[in-house]
Amino acid sequence: MRARQNKASAEIPRLSGKEREARIVEMREISASLKTIEPELIQVESSLDLLLRALPNQPDDAVPEGADASNNVVLRTWGEPPVFDFPPLDHVDLATRLGILDFERGAKVSGSRFSYLKGDGVLLEAALVRLALDLLAREGGFTLMSPPMLVRTAVITGAWGGVSFDPQQTYKIEDDDLALIATSEQSLAAYHMDEVLDGAVLPLRYGGMSYCFRREAGSYGRDIRGLYRVHQFYKVELFSFVRPERSAEEHEYLVGLEERFVQALGLPYRVVVLCGGDLGQAMTKTYDLETWMPGRAGYGETHSCSNAGDYQARRLGIKVREGPRAATEFAHTLNGTLVAPGRALIALLENGQQADGSVRLPSILAPYLGGRAELRPA
Repeated sequence: MRARQNKASAEIPRLSGKEREARIVEMREISASLKTIEPELIQVESSLDLLLRALPNQPDDAVPEGADASNNVVLRTWGEPPVFDFPPLDHVDLATRLGILDFERGAKVSGSRFSYLKGDGVLLEAALVRLALDLLAREGGFTLMSPPMLVRTAVITGAWGGVSFDPQQTYKIEDDDLALIATSEQSLAAYHMDEVLDGAVLPLRYGGMSYCFRREAGSYGRDIRGLYRVHQFYKVELFSFVRPERSAEEHEYLVGLEERFVQALGLPYRVVVLCGGDLGQAMTKTYDLETWMPGRAGYGETHSCSNAGDYQARRLGIKVREGPRAATEFAHTLNGTLVAPGRALIALLENGQQADGSVRLPSILAPYLGGRAELRPA
């Protein structure tokens, strides 16, 4: 109808007499119809958009079927869990003896699942972050980023899915359309929002360093002891923008980087592929690295690596073009944890503990700790 209206507008100046009058009448009728139909179209499109936004990503064909984490599949393991000739402690008791964590005062000041990291704990966290940054520097191809930790709520839903912002999982800033990021994945996903990327420069890889904030409102008491599930933590995040045909290859590359990091620390781990029922809404395939934690008498997730396919790019308007006259298509995005020092601390303290209460540290961290290879009780 708009095309007919435009055509009539262009023809009328060249017409005369009755033909001109007829075209004017026709154009007015089209204009009146558009005024009625356009609001209906807007309403229908808005309703359709809400329905589409409610849909999760389509799982990759390689994702195992299953309803929950019990159906996840272990792909491979690395290293052997340590055997102690004394009753091992968990990281809470170890950290308290070492004087590097204060959970009691953290709860007093901020509430449950907050703590103060102190002394050697701060140095150890910084050492883990620096080790991750040095790995990326040696690897090359990654641009380091310190992204905003406050983003618009549309960025949160664009990266993680859903119809509207979920205040049960993410902290909302009252009176502002801003929220604290749950992971720098959200900030990094939106870095190229509403852009058309040059396919020749892909992949674009970023290493994001930020604090992360999660309400964990639905955890219902799971893993609430210590550092495993907290409201605030630091993280170095990997993020890639790639051409669609390269996303599976990039996924394997990123999870390989994560494995190299954990292997450098000498920590036993296993790689698990999540089943369909355990996938995040925005992801088409996810690997978890689960590191051995003696305090849990089992493996605990320390790293995750996910392929979102074109899901995030569709919602955030990120396209790729192979040449100036080529058609555009949506980019694929991937993300992964290189290190979350809080959970890494759990594994380091518990696997490295000694009978006298000291903790032996991986030698690769010594250069960042003034040459020290252990922590001793305060």
